[in-house]
Amino acid sequence: MSSTTSRASRMRRSTTASQIKQLILSRNLAPGDPLPTEAELCETLDVSRSSVREAIRTLSTLDIVTVRHGHGTFVGEMSLAPMVETLVFRGVINPEGSLDALREVVEVRLALDLSMAERVVEASRGADYSELDEMVEAMVDKASRGARFLEEDRHFHTALFEATGNHLAGQLVGAFWDVHTAVLPQLDIDQPDDIHHTAKAHGDMIAAARAGDVEAYRQAVIEHYRPLQRVLAESR
Repeated sequence: MSSTTSRASRMRRSTTASQIKQLILSRNLAPGDPLPTEAELCETLDVSRSSVREAIRTLSTLDIVTVRHGHGTFVGEMSLAPMVETLVFRGVINPEGSLDALREVVEVRLALDLSMAERVVEASRGADYSELDEMVEAMVDKASRGARFLEEDRHFHTALFEATGNHLAGQLVGAFWDVHTAVLPQLDIDQPDDIHHTAKAHGDMIAAARAGDVEAYRQAVIEHYRPLQRVLAESR
């Protein structure tokens, strides 16, 4: 295929994909709603069947649409999974740059936690955090045994953000956490000796949030990241 033909194909696919996105908006379709059939899309958009198929494949990789074989095509959940995949690949494609990529991810995670401090504290008034209390206990116990507590850590942070009602922030904190834990195994970095400080800081975050103390919450967030940031700095 010549470069001119290939470029034309990409433009056609992009245009049809844009038309399908506009159709979703104009018909007020929500995640899980069915899209028109392939034949209906061809007729409605006045494009070829191959253009529709290429556009659907493109939108599927972005989680904008979901293809259920034998059932049809539906509006996707539009999760941040494609972004996570891209950032992980960006972080590991050059082994020498993986460490810098992880540092950047940790900086973004810290910035998100600090920027949402007031919202988290406000949402904590009267909130039932008994499940998070149990997770803190589990993290402290695992840290005391030198074990990792990845699952509890992710759930802790996403639960705090979900309580604020800001769903995008909750998705972002979960996405960057996933990038963090995907890139970390590519690096020969030992778990911090004082990882128990990170585990304990989760409890301090909850205590500060319950007390309505935004500054104490922010300080607990900073202490939470300090062991990891130190290890990353020493790995330069």
